[in-house]
Amino acid sequence: MVAVALSGLTKRFGNGAVAVKSVTLDVEDGEFLTLHGPSGCGKSTLLRMLAGLETPSAGEIRFAGRSVNNAGPAERNIAMVFQSYALYPHMTVAENLGYPLRKRGVPRAECNRRIRETAELLKLDDLLARKPRQLSGGQQQRVALGRAMIRDPAVYLFDEPLSNLDATLRAYMRNELIRLHAKVKGTMIFVTHDQVEAMTMSTRIAVMEAGEIRQSGTPEEIYDTPRTRFVAGFVGTPSMNFIDMQATTAAEGAVTLSAPGLSVTLPDRYQRGAEALGRLGQVTVGIRAEDIVPGETLFEGQIVVVESLGNEQIVTLGLGGTELVLRAAARPKLRIGDSLSCSLRTDKLHFFSPQTGERIAF
Repeated sequence: MVAVALSGLTKRFGNGAVAVKSVTLDVEDGEFLTLHGPSGCGKSTLLRMLAGLETPSAGEIRFAGRSVNNAGPAERNIAMVFQSYALYPHMTVAENLGYPLRKRGVPRAECNRRIRETAELLKLDDLLARKPRQLSGGQQQRVALGRAMIRDPAVYLFDEPLSNLDATLRAYMRNELIRLHAKVKGTMIFVTHDQVEAMTMSTRIAVMEAGEIRQSGTPEEIYDTPRTRFVAGFVGTPSMNFIDMQATTAAEGAVTLSAPGLSVTLPDRYQRGAEALGRLGQVTVGIRAEDIVPGETLFEGQIVVVESLGNEQIVTLGLGGTELVLRAAARPKLRIGDSLSCSLRTDKLHFFSPQTGERIAF
């Protein structure tokens, strides 16, 4: 496996659109990196440049320290798995798995050995004689994975490979990919807009917006300390709540944040940044759904929406023109129109500049 380095990578199309803007990123040998972002953010274009399917307008791509800008897909020794399984319908599973090896002239005995090993790794042993039409969606995706990995590529590239599967199969295939990465220890770059996929599978996530990487880090770093309001709102389900609040400083130095129906005095841990907040006046406060505690009295709102998930309820609370989304226990059953008292875990607040969206750190 190899490390991948991107330096100033840019892609402009003929109509003047810039899909990727000067992206610089290092992917370590054996890392599982996810390019995560909304549709149209440039993540698939970036992946296609890595694969050699798109030519960069500027910048450089290096595999193991060697520039591959002028190398074709075959010369890069990459394996790519797409949304569509792209299996040959007239071939059996064994024939689909072995096709890349036969194309390279690998001897029959070696080809058969690697087919058996790959089938065993992906639990396809009993399916080798079947045709794609005789397989479930999850089985077809495993065959597509097997066909990619049987070549022992330098880098695995995945372009939203689970998006066509139903929820149960997606969960199953997430587990399969986690197991696969642990076994082969390959360098894997995975594109998805799905937050669960990004959070559960990655050793590192690069969050993209408008062709640029806004933040890269471990899933925990991205979730706990988002650098921008965009990252904070995009990563996490439900999305982070944002409240525009007025910061005022009392004579003794305590800072109070106020919005219609809500007033919060910041605890001592924020004291170092309290003066800065007071000078700002306006601040955007972020709070995650799990950090709003129902049943405790700090503020009261009216329930607007209740989504029951069996093990919990996701509640949308109307509060003086602002809506907050919170998690509540499955019982008692909450109802639309009821009043609900809540408090905030003030040590879990996030602060962002209303002008730039950048995180205000303490």
